[in-house]
Amino acid sequence: MLVDILTALCLVLVLEGILPFLSPNAYKSAIKAMLELDESRMRLIGLSSMIAGVVLLTFVR
Repeated sequence: MLVDILTALCLVLVLEGILPFLSPNAYKSAIKAMLELDESRMRLIGLSSMIAGVVLLTFVR
């Protein structure tokens, strides 16, 4: 189980690194746009992302 968790964390790092590697300007624009969002909107985006991840993980597993 520990190996699975570490694998997942490594994949997160790889996926998080794709956009800044391929298009640093787009990454900067995305970060700037996120900084201007209010906290409730950011929480909603985070919750939606987590739910989508759990649903996709359920289908994959």
